[in-house]
Amino acid sequence: MSAPDIVRRLQLPRTTVHELVTTLAARQYIVQVSGQPGRYRLGVRPYQLGSRYAEQLDLAAEGQHVARSVAETCDETVHVAILEGTDVIYIAKVDSTHAVRMVSAAGRRLPAHCTSVGKMLLASLPEHELTARIPDDADLLAMTPNSITDPDALRQALTGIRARGIAVERQESNPDVSCVAAPVRDRTGRVVAALSISVPMIRWSDDRRIELEQLAAKGAAELSERLGHRSVA
Repeated sequence: MSAPDIVRRLQLPRTTVHELVTTLAARQYIVQVSGQPGRYRLGVRPYQLGSRYAEQLDLAAEGQHVARSVAETCDETVHVAILEGTDVIYIAKVDSTHAVRMVSAAGRRLPAHCTSVGKMLLASLPEHELTARIPDDADLLAMTPNSITDPDALRQALTGIRARGIAVERQESNPDVSCVAAPVRDRTGRVVAALSISVPMIRWSDDRRIELEQLAAKGAAELSERLGHRSVA
């Protein structure tokens, strides 16, 4: 398609179309057709965006499947979440059958630094990206008295999480709940989500924590495998 074609179809001024075409070409949404000056076709960027959207749909569907399996094993509430900015968004959730359980919903957004899934995802970021999202002077919200509100303290906690490969949240987003989380990787090995198990404090203990850490890691590994990740033996 040429610029005049676009002008005719969209009924826009030529100058506006020229600006749009220049911007879209610079961002790889369209590219010039080889040997045909002034004509354009779709570039690589729309296909990349479509692929990422499909991957997110797969992640939510597969996450729900694995979360259900983990919840059936431990009878606690299980979430799968992704990182968006400095927040986490729950994209899959299966409830415990206990009368006393964590209350939440898929689609809920929370500050990442207050949750086990969020800390796991923040710990997986390259240092420069983490600093861009949470600078040294960041004003971190406190959801409970246990929330980490000091950026330096958060970075120390994230260092420990990287070393262990497991994140623990002790009453940091809800005074009555603690959680454990493990990383979920895509086929390239990149951490794209985290799987967590949330437990009311009446059922929380060190022994239970250790048990659930192992189960969360197993569930996250299963979900990673479903997304195409293959761990190195």
